[in-house]
Amino acid sequence: MLLSCWLLSVTTMVNAATPAADTQSIQIGYLELQHETPPLLSNVLPDPQDNALQGALLGISDNNAGGRFLGLAYSLEQARSYDEAELLAALHRFQQQGIQLLLVNAPAQTLTTMANQYPELLFFNVGSYDDSLRLNQCVANVLHTLPSRAMLTDAMAQWLIRKKLKKWLLISGTRPEDKDYANAVRRSAKRFGGKIVAAKDWTFDSDLRRSAQTEVPLFTQTKEYDAVVVADEVGDFGEFLLYNTWYPRPVTGTQGLKPVGWHRVIEQWGAAQLQSRFDRQASRWMTDKDYAAWAAIRSIGESLSHQIPYSATDIRSHLLSSQFELAGFKGRKLTYRHWNGQLRQPIALVHPRALVSQSPQEGYLHPYTELDTLGFDQPESQCRLVDQAD
Repeated sequence: MLLSCWLLSVTTMVNAATPAADTQSIQIGYLELQHETPPLLSNVLPDPQDNALQGALLGISDNNAGGRFLGLAYSLEQARSYDEAELLAALHRFQQQGIQLLLVNAPAQTLTTMANQYPELLFFNVGSYDDSLRLNQCVANVLHTLPSRAMLTDAMAQWLIRKKLKKWLLISGTRPEDKDYANAVRRSAKRFGGKIVAAKDWTFDSDLRRSAQTEVPLFTQTKEYDAVVVADEVGDFGEFLLYNTWYPRPVTGTQGLKPVGWHRVIEQWGAAQLQSRFDRQASRWMTDKDYAAWAAIRSIGESLSHQIPYSATDIRSHLLSSQFELAGFKGRKLTYRHWNGQLRQPIALVHPRALVSQSPQEGYLHPYTELDTLGFDQPESQCRLVDQAD
């Protein structure tokens, strides 16, 4: 009798660990427009060559860990190129293969071109922080797992105001992305009560490795300020502002105390386990674009685990509904804004060695969720992907 019970127990465990006989193949596309790193004035650490891609691969692995019990086998079809035309050709091949869900690591214009050409597919933006994609140029078949610039600067502004650092010196580079970040800073200042006492463009082409101690103090000599906010997305000069400003003040923005979607120093809420698994796979730290790609793949896996049919239309509807939640190792359940497709998420404020804080900050309230105090809330955005959540 005992032997029979033991055999029954073993049989039950084996059956529970055996994947379903009829396995459905779930193919997801990954498209990346590669770019050459421009010449810089400082020795910055370049982005990894496989930035975002490794996050997508980890998401596939995580989906397969649970999907095999549901008869789902996930795979990633990749296309990476410096030529946009080659990527568009790859997208056409993916569509012909029956792939309906795609991650895109590319600038806003490339992403918009792809989404408009193939409105029947669902795209996840894992590469563009562009605010216009969430504000007034929304495309119905695009969701965003990477935070917008507005989300990042709102997170920073909340922390600065909470610390009573209300007067800011804004220093911006001359590249278009720097100007976009600076505009996001101006919006956040107006939204949360910060005051930009002076705004300056960094136009120098000198080697700051030799002259920072002499040039930066003179450049930052202006009306007294509580903090320096820098807009230098490629890292051309921003690192040299720290400890060299005319007034000894904190530096924040794209350098210094930095608002990010993800960083290696995040270890709470089970994040250390995610970081460890990523490190074993990629032999490097996880970036914010890696996390965005991982979150996109996991969003798909979470939807299909609830028996949502594998179709762009059905998965999009589920993700934008109140029925969807993603456990994202950020201390909160993550959901998508139904008006512009942005994944709601806390934003970490970090320096290279530690997590300092996480926004939304305490005291910033919202009638629906405090996460909507970061970025474009429904009344601010002109986008309406759906009129209301299901």
